[in-house]
Amino acid sequence: MPKKQKKVKPTGKVRIIPLGGLGEVGKNMTAIEYENEMIVIDCGIGFPDEDMPGIDLVIPDFAYLEANSDKLQGVLLTHGHEDHIGAIPYLLRTVNPPIFGTPLTLGIIRNKLQEHLLPWNPDLRTVNAGDRIKLGSFEVEFIHVNHSIADACALAIRTPLGTIVHTGDFKLDTSPIDGEMMDIVRLGEIGREGVMMLLCESTNAERPGHTPSEKKVGASLEYIFSTHEKKRIIIATFSSNVHRVQQIIDTSIRHKRKVAITGRSMLNIVSAATELGYMKIPSGVLVDLNDIRRYKPGELTLITTGSQGEPMSALYRMAFSDHSQVMLDANDLVVLSASAIPGNEKLVGRIINELSKNEVEVLHDAVVEVHVSGHACQEELKLMQALIKPKYFMPIHGESRHLAANRELAKYMGMKEKNIFLSEIGKVLEIDTAGARFIGTVPAGKVLIDGYGIGDVGNIVLRDRRHLAQDGLIVVVATVDLHEKLLLSGPDIVSRGFVYVREAEELMEEARQIAYDALMDVLESRGPADRMQIKKQVKDDLTKYLYAKTKRKPMILPVIMDI
Repeated sequence: MPKKQKKVKPTGKVRIIPLGGLGEVGKNMTAIEYENEMIVIDCGIGFPDEDMPGIDLVIPDFAYLEANSDKLQGVLLTHGHEDHIGAIPYLLRTVNPPIFGTPLTLGIIRNKLQEHLLPWNPDLRTVNAGDRIKLGSFEVEFIHVNHSIADACALAIRTPLGTIVHTGDFKLDTSPIDGEMMDIVRLGEIGREGVMMLLCESTNAERPGHTPSEKKVGASLEYIFSTHEKKRIIIATFSSNVHRVQQIIDTSIRHKRKVAITGRSMLNIVSAATELGYMKIPSGVLVDLNDIRRYKPGELTLITTGSQGEPMSALYRMAFSDHSQVMLDANDLVVLSASAIPGNEKLVGRIINELSKNEVEVLHDAVVEVHVSGHACQEELKLMQALIKPKYFMPIHGESRHLAANRELAKYMGMKEKNIFLSEIGKVLEIDTAGARFIGTVPAGKVLIDGYGIGDVGNIVLRDRRHLAQDGLIVVVATVDLHEKLLLSGPDIVSRGFVYVREAEELMEEARQIAYDALMDVLESRGPADRMQIKKQVKDDLTKYLYAKTKRKPMILPVIMDI
């Protein structure tokens, strides 16, 4: 009898490195390494906080990926939401790995990439739920899950050390719009095979129970259309929620309404989804926005962007009477079919208030059920853990409180606390045959996008912007001859955002005198006069004086010209 060969234990190490999406909402990105090979899951954007004036978008710091681009086998996308794919165009400026995604996800990316000039042709590779791909030492299986966008997948990543399951964003919808429930059978089979690590989303980990089905929104839409037959209905929702948009169109057809679409991202995604067969719109239903005046209010539905109150979105411009084609009045009903992302509540409230002032009726989630989440609540998160039965567990996708709530669920399910790893972006979790442990950090953080500028606005620029916003600016202009130590003209004082000069002439005259005295102190002192010394003296003396008089600290900018 031939001897049985002993199974050789792998000697390599797996490293899991979140580069975004932990301690924050959005900007999701995770790197997984085995020896000298790496894959990346998702590459999303985040949205600016209130303390980031002028910033348009926030993306992950790609420094670690750029430094290890030779290791990068591919980028795997779980679904097509902006917080998972929005930073792809910025990553492709410096590295060009193959990018794997389902048809709708890549369709959205192709539309997005048309707006960016890239140094190479992107390598986009289409996969479907159920497919397996080999990337170096990794084998990745795409598993169908339900979410608020079609074509969402979880990932089973097989490494020489064991299987890692990444849930992506998911919920268990037993009656989904597309008829396909999350593949819990396959997830259970993978769990029985044995799973080393589960990376599980945490967005709704604080919410008990189950997330309602998307079909619940369909019933609410039917009620709204039936009770507002004479009004034009304007519905704002996430452009990526193609199932929601399909339900709005289907309900409009049943109530003999034409549909117009406004908002660039809405037009792009509806175009991509229709082309790929994820949406079915009979001919003659869609009408051009320029033709909407031909129809009575009760014959028309508008689908628009702007559910988060974003300035310059289509709904925002309608609310503030700044839209070139749509004017709202008492014959209109606005439906906000989305919940406010944390931090956007004020923007949404502003739109509701403005519409109400103009006698436009507004329905939102607090009034009627026009939105359901795409994320798993506690019972679904517990089901995922029960199916997968992982050895180790890491909560991902959420603020610190969401991650902590998911950790508590894992403990409730019987997992040992030492096997649960609450991580942070940039923190490296290393796993080998001896166990799992944190071993240090890699460069990670936020890169800010302002217009065409990528990363050129940092902490110092943001601090200056906040300073200007809070206390304003004082500019002191003077011309000197440093060689002869003479003041040739000035000092003149210009104020912006500090005080209204005409109503504070006495204060500004005193400030001018303080600046004059500071200049003369330096010019009349012994030794050579120095321009930096003059600037410092003017700035220090004026800061003390203005704070004593007004309890404000404006930014003081001395401009000293030497002739």
